Amino acid sequence: MNVNDFVVPQLHGMRGYIPTPTAGQMAQKLGLPLSAMIKLDANENVMPPSRVVLDAMASTPPNLYPDPDQNLLRDALSNYLGVDRKHILCANGGDEILHLIFRIFVGPGDGVIDCPPTFGVYAHEAAQAHANYVAVPRRADFSIDVDAVEAAVRNTPRAKVLFVTNPNNPDGSVTSPADLSRLMALPIMVVVDEAYIELSSQPNVVQHAVASDNVIVVRTLSKLVGLAGMRVGYGVFPANIVGFVWGVKPYFAPSAPSQHVAVAALSDRAHIDATKRAIVAERNRLCETLDELGWLTPVPSETNFVLCKVTHPGMVGQPKPAGALLHGALEQRGILTRFFGGVLGDYVRISIGRPDQMDALVAALKDIGAHGTNLTPQPAI
Repeated sequence: MNVNDFVVPQLHGMRGYIPTPTAGQMAQKLGLPLSAMIKLDANENVMPPSRVVLDAMASTPPNLYPDPDQNLLRDALSNYLGVDRKHILCANGGDEILHLIFRIFVGPGDGVIDCPPTFGVYAHEAAQAHANYVAVPRRADFSIDVDAVEAAVRNTPRAKVLFVTNPNNPDGSVTSPADLSRLMALPIMVVVDEAYIELSSQPNVVQHAVASDNVIVVRTLSKLVGLAGMRVGYGVFPANIVGFVWGVKPYFAPSAPSQHVAVAALSDRAHIDATKRAIVAERNRLCETLDELGWLTPVPSETNFVLCKVTHPGMVGQPKPAGALLHGALEQRGILTRFFGGVLGDYVRISIGRPDQMDALVAALKDIGAHGTNLTPQPAI
């Protein structure tokens, strides 16, 4: 018996979504001490958590099942968002909410409209579902070509779901309210991924999900609230949809510690506001410094990361993409950034870290800019 014959056909040869490695994994790979690593590749919030979060982590018994109805957490999110809790459902991170959306709406051959470059999980989930994945590339400035998206929805048989990331990852740009209105008016399920919206000046569209029958908002507590390790995401769903999501969600998710810590974190609005100010201040400082360097062009960002185009004459036009050269040079110094390749071959994405980490990054960039990417590096401390 060949057990591979029992695996659904679309999974044969498929690579899973590849997240960034941990700092410990990279320290081992590079032969550097863990203390020398500066991890700026995963858009994590590295600001210290509040005391109420630490207290909640220490006071949650791990031996009992969590509340399957997520009552306290949904109440906290209802208060945080200003929407009725009946529209809210939580899961193990925003990526699990996306997985549930695919389970509900997308079957083999159904149309999934996406606007790359963007979050890679949409394409990965579409491949798992054996869907008809339709890419509508963004313009050179990373804005969505709304006319082209409208045409794709019209011309794609069995078009089911459109994904709009706002602000977008990996570039940090926002979609204007006018363009969002056009997209949300399309005869398709429109999933607006607002993982970074709290770090933006852009208005959110949570109320559209409450008032409509085709708009879903996906959110996370991983970014501004800083709970990436606890895996807490949530969706805001129309009343006619949310019942289907309850029907397919895992019974006990998120975990009891995750729910308890998330409620505590949401109660500390002062810490959330202070964290946002700190991240935005470091983001603005980084962009000003990159402009001064003269060979890294930051894309305007409303997130906790900055996508940078590498224009250094010693890196452009080489056999390897310029972004790969800079990514590698920083990595050898223990500074981890994100390189995507493809249409983003000349770019690196830098997550916003603590002020001391950003100072070390800038010092490394100045060193690389002066001496090139072949310089024998000294690890950042």
